[in-house]
Amino acid sequence: MDNPEEPEDLPPPPPMIPPDTVPIKVTTEPASEASEKISKPKRVPMPRRGAGSRGQTIQLVSNHFQVGVTNTSGYFFQYSVSLFYEDGRPVEAKGVGRKLIDRVYETYNSDLAGKEFAYDGEKSLFTIGALPRNKMEFTVLLDNFSSNRANGHGSPAENDKKRMKRTSQSKAFKVELSFAGKIPMQAITASLRGPESEKSQEAVRVLDIILRQHAAKQGCLLVRQSFFHNDPKNFVDLGGGILGCRGFHSSFRATQSGLSLNMDGSTTTIIQPGPLIDFLLANQNVSNPRQIDWAKAKRTLKNLRIKVSPTNLEYRITGLSEYPCKEQLFSLKTKATNENGDVETVDITVYDYFANHRNIDLQYSGDLPCINVGRSKRATYIPIELCELLPLQRYVKALSVLQRSQLVEKSRQKPQEKMRILTDVMKSNNYAAEPMLQSCGIKISSRFTQVEGRVLSAPKLKVGNGDDVIPRNGRWNFNNKRYFEPVKIEDWAVVNFSARCDIHGLCRDLARFGEMKGIFISPPAEVFEESPEFRRAHAPVRVDKMFEQIQPRFPKDPPRFLLCLLPDRKNCDIYGPWKRKNLAEFGIFNQCLAPFRVNEQYLMNVLLKINAKLGGLNSLLAFEQSRNLPVVSKVPTIIFGMDVSHGSPGQSGIPSIAAVVSSRNWPTLSRYRACVRSQLPKVETIDSLFQPIEKGDDGIVRELLLDFYKSSGQTKPSQIIIFRDGVSESQFNQVLNIELDQIIEACKFLDESWSPKFTLIVAQKNHHTKFFQPGSQDNVPPGTIIDNGVCHPQNNDFYLCAHAGMIGTTRPTHYHVLYDEIGFSADDLQELVHSLSYVYQKSTSAISIVAPVRYAHLAASQISLFMKFEDMSETSSSHGGQTSSVQSSVPELPQLHPKVRSSMFFC
Repeated sequence: MDNPEEPEDLPPPPPMIPPDTVPIKVTTEPASEASEKISKPKRVPMPRRGAGSRGQTIQLVSNHFQVGVTNTSGYFFQYSVSLFYEDGRPVEAKGVGRKLIDRVYETYNSDLAGKEFAYDGEKSLFTIGALPRNKMEFTVLLDNFSSNRANGHGSPAENDKKRMKRTSQSKAFKVELSFAGKIPMQAITASLRGPESEKSQEAVRVLDIILRQHAAKQGCLLVRQSFFHNDPKNFVDLGGGILGCRGFHSSFRATQSGLSLNMDGSTTTIIQPGPLIDFLLANQNVSNPRQIDWAKAKRTLKNLRIKVSPTNLEYRITGLSEYPCKEQLFSLKTKATNENGDVETVDITVYDYFANHRNIDLQYSGDLPCINVGRSKRATYIPIELCELLPLQRYVKALSVLQRSQLVEKSRQKPQEKMRILTDVMKSNNYAAEPMLQSCGIKISSRFTQVEGRVLSAPKLKVGNGDDVIPRNGRWNFNNKRYFEPVKIEDWAVVNFSARCDIHGLCRDLARFGEMKGIFISPPAEVFEESPEFRRAHAPVRVDKMFEQIQPRFPKDPPRFLLCLLPDRKNCDIYGPWKRKNLAEFGIFNQCLAPFRVNEQYLMNVLLKINAKLGGLNSLLAFEQSRNLPVVSKVPTIIFGMDVSHGSPGQSGIPSIAAVVSSRNWPTLSRYRACVRSQLPKVETIDSLFQPIEKGDDGIVRELLLDFYKSSGQTKPSQIIIFRDGVSESQFNQVLNIELDQIIEACKFLDESWSPKFTLIVAQKNHHTKFFQPGSQDNVPPGTIIDNGVCHPQNNDFYLCAHAGMIGTTRPTHYHVLYDEIGFSADDLQELVHSLSYVYQKSTSAISIVAPVRYAHLAASQISLFMKFEDMSETSSSHGGQTSSVQSSVPELPQLHPKVRSSMFFC
């Protein structure tokens, strides 16, 4: 069935004329300059207008633990911390601060009026009540202290002598505490009654610092608000010398029920402690040290901490020696002096020094590089077999697909298991004995907070032939039913990158199952097999060679659709350049699959994706067809989903990819298209929503609004609903006052008299609130919504578990309604959000977040794979293929071909 571009049953709308067809007064002044001229109040997150009432009531508990606050009359006094060596140079070594502050507390307790400290490990220290003076200086000693800065001044022999002397000595440090401000403790409870202030946020931050310090005293690894014990039972071997480490997250939160402590499980990755050489062998998956890639090893080892035998002193790795241990020379001072009285030196290898001067028998280090723990100009070398990696060192580089899947699988916990573990950790932490919490009058309950939820009914869906589908437990199927709008697939081919399977049988099964769903699939015009001579070539070369086969067979126009059989899982290195070649250069719809376990269910899932990509529609909300969805069905409405994809850990220079998807063909809410731009690495704010016209790119929003106008019967939207993913609460103001301003400017750019109404919602998955059914082994049912108890005391937010949690514990999505000009009631907005979890065309189940946000994430992730095969030039940037000089460090992003630009290519 063809996809109608202009539905016939719509009333004629007021026109929205693109500015390039009629004269229109357009402001080309940069948004930042224009906004500086007009002073306007900043938007703030809107207050809650009321709670919802629809749905069946359900009693739940949450992993929030109520906090009592009895001391509200005092002040937190903040002091700046400065650390120096005894010669006045600042201390740069990481991890020394807590040791020094602990020593200050132990040594000078009487001079400090008995005050307890809350120290953040860096520059800030807090006390309850003031210290005796606004500025205090202390001198403290640390036993056996060692740092790279102090030990990189000479030969291995010289530094070894210094280290040996230090083992029976202490090193002196100066610690300065300077008054920086004070925070009223009543700000903790004030935030529960009124709008959050900067003081209330600072006061709650002090409480979080107290918990971090409590964990640090137990020897935990601290990662932001999470802490990890050095306990082997918490470790999971991920292979490659990497361990998954289970720990806990803790943070104080202001809620409708009062202050609470949110406790949850947390996971990070750490280096396998033990002999350094063992880690390298495992990390590179080799059996012999001579097989180690030392250039790669140097990058992996940099900044890791080691303990050296036999002194047991600790160092941080700065690099490797240029030559093997038996050849690496250094100058060793002798006892002799020359005629000028200077000490004479002799060149000696590191191996000879340790063997002959230290009497250490080195078994295998002679032919391997040495570990450098000195500075760049003054190296200090240690044979590798004397080095042992210390425990609890984070591994921050990207994991392999297998490691990532292992980490996810081993981290899952059933609801009752998670509740038991959290109950145990609350007991073992013994917060009641923490002196600082006692001084604050803080008492933390050990019981989960009780909340009342509501279970919303699943929306009815429409499929082919006018049939209805009623989801059960968040899922449905197409048994004996057709897709709502199936496509016809002709003029297509199969491309096989050396996968071993029965290709003709696969095509027959695909056509047979497609016919059951209403999709007509003709036999493929051709099957292209990869030439064996290119199977070991680089991925872009393999793709180019394949297209050299395809083009002669389709001399006039490329095929409309290509089915690509990958030799490995979807993540294989062919995937990125293949997608780029199809979508950017030729405009070919394509579907990749790895034909290892092909069965009916697998092919049915593939057909869902193919149908959506080629313009079909698998199902839609019955509300859409009947135009009975409150608020959005009667008034032209466009829905945006916005997300930014960043480079993997360890890829700090990879550009970020911003993606916005928008609904089209109003009044339906199930069809979307994407618009993608590159921007500076690790920047979360989307900077290309609107661009002045002389910048060469009018921005994302203009492109999407024009698409809505053309696909929706020449209708301009009167309402714009924005779902923004991936931002933390600290970034809400940027979304409200930078991104929303850009969207408004884009609307004015198209029509100065046009003033649509906006609703802006942030969708968060990266939080730590969970919900449980007391006494049940099951997750909360799909459709469970919570807008009381553990929600924000004033702001308009709610939690929704739209999906059925089949594995582990369900993670709800936390929706924050930051802005609402449209004027939704709580029930209508929650119903809309719930319904948008059922329009995801790739599956037959409700998803955990609204489909527009998931689509934006998919589009950004898929386009980001293009970048891995770019020149990564730092001389140009591109927004959809058009070069701009605004961000000179962002490489060019290929523009999608016009044939696929408006499609759901990301499915």
